[in-house]
Formats: sequence, C-alpha cells, structure tokens
Amino acid sequence: MFKKIEDIEVWKRACRLAMEIFRLSEHDKIAKNWGLRDQIQRSALSIPSNIAEGYERNSRAEFRRFLFIAKGSCAELRTQLYIIQGLEFVSLEVIKPLIKECSEISSMIQSLSSQVSVTKSRK
Repeated sequence: MFKKIEDIEVWKRACRLAMEIFRLSEHDKIAKNWGLRDQIQRSALSIPSNIAEGYERNSRAEFRRFLFIAKGSCAELRTQLYIIQGLEFVSLEVIKPLIKECSEISSMIQSLSSQVSVTKSRK
C-alpha cells in the first residue's frame, strides 16, 4: 500500500490544511477568541495526526479506525469554519477555500478507508 506516511496524499493535504488553519487563527477576531482559536487548531492538527498514528500502528484495522477519527475531526473543523463564517470573523474569500479543502480531505479519507482491508495485515 504505502511505504511511509509521507507517501499518503491525504496526509500531506491535511498537514497543509493544518498550517492554513494556524495562519487563519492569527486573524484578529479569531486570535482574541482563545477558545475558538484553540479548538480550530486542535481539530486541524487532529486530522493528519490521526492518519499518521493509525498508519504507524501496523494494523489495517487500527489504520481504518484512526481514519474514521480523522474524518470526524475534519467534520468538526468544517463546522467551526462555518461558525467563523457566520460570525463574519474573516471574509468569505478566506473561509470558502478552507471549507472546500475540508470536504475534499474528508472524501479522500473515506476513499482511503474503503481501500483498507480489515482482514489482512498491512506488512
């Protein structure tokens, strides 16, 4: 399947999204709301972190389980971005591409989890 975590495209995209979220959290209205800032950062970090943790457990069942956790974190982040949009903390031009990327990453995680067989070991 993959030789190392760095070979997984959805992990790379999730890492880039997390960096974008950290940049977003520097916006004045978000930075001042430490609870929201902390939560979007945690959600964003959780996506690639869970993909990596599941992969490194060397079990397809564990990998799949952590992919579902990552997918849940992606939905959590997308929800938080909609709230930021609703509160008008940043412009739509900033938020819309991030929401789109969350949706695409979620679809990629779903696709990857479908490819992971629970019955066979990865190595």
